[in-house]
Amino acid sequence: MAQGWTMTGPANPFKFQASARPPVLGATEDARANAKVRLAAAFRLLGTLGLNTGVAGHLTVRDPVLPDHFWVNAFGRPYASMRPDDLTLVRHSGDVVHGRAINAAAFAIHAELHRARPDVHCVVHGHPVHGTAFAALGRRLLPINQDVCAVSEDHVVYGEPSGLVVELDEGRRIAEALATHKAAILLNHGLLTVGQTVDEAVWWFILMDRSCQIQLLAEAAGTPRVLPPDVARGIARQIGTAAFGWFQCQPLIGPYLAQLQ
Repeated sequence: MAQGWTMTGPANPFKFQASARPPVLGATEDARANAKVRLAAAFRLLGTLGLNTGVAGHLTVRDPVLPDHFWVNAFGRPYASMRPDDLTLVRHSGDVVHGRAINAAAFAIHAELHRARPDVHCVVHGHPVHGTAFAALGRRLLPINQDVCAVSEDHVVYGEPSGLVVELDEGRRIAEALATHKAAILLNHGLLTVGQTVDEAVWWFILMDRSCQIQLLAEAAGTPRVLPPDVARGIARQIGTAAFGWFQCQPLIGPYLAQLQ
């Protein structure tokens, strides 16, 4: 079993369920180290998948010891070679406590989201090709396959055309638009996801971009048929949970964790 997995008891082989859950580490130095390693691994994963663009994009994780602080990538550090030591610790007030300078947009967006959502451990934002293309349409994703059902009724469209987000006021508006949802499509901008763990937030980001690609392909070929709402919601109850989002990410993030441990 991969390090960091906690079994929940014997899995029922005839029920679609997560057979492992993230460990609960509390407000400890071990929890801080674990969060930084997982965040660095997440950067490497997204870099390998090509879901980053130059120096744009940022991921943050709330510090387990200091909940009004978060760790974020230093500005310009390559995703594909990210290490825990490359992360910067920032207070919600804007003070850089440890590390190098960060992207101004990272602070404007992430500080407000972490402040507004105490339940959120990780925030992922970027400009992946398919998600950014779909964001130009100003529309929501449709439940046209089982995978997208995990997010189809749990994401929003932030409908203000935006360029570089460097003002806290816009970060607040994004946080208000996101409300209690797990993902947002930012008009003319890109994608944003949140989660109770790094792994969960990263999985929703990967899923959102993939779902954007699938819907673009389907609509280019014709008019997609949409799953009935009761069917889509039933699927979401199984694969749209925080635990299942974390579980979905394990086969993807595992090799990058191994590189850093």
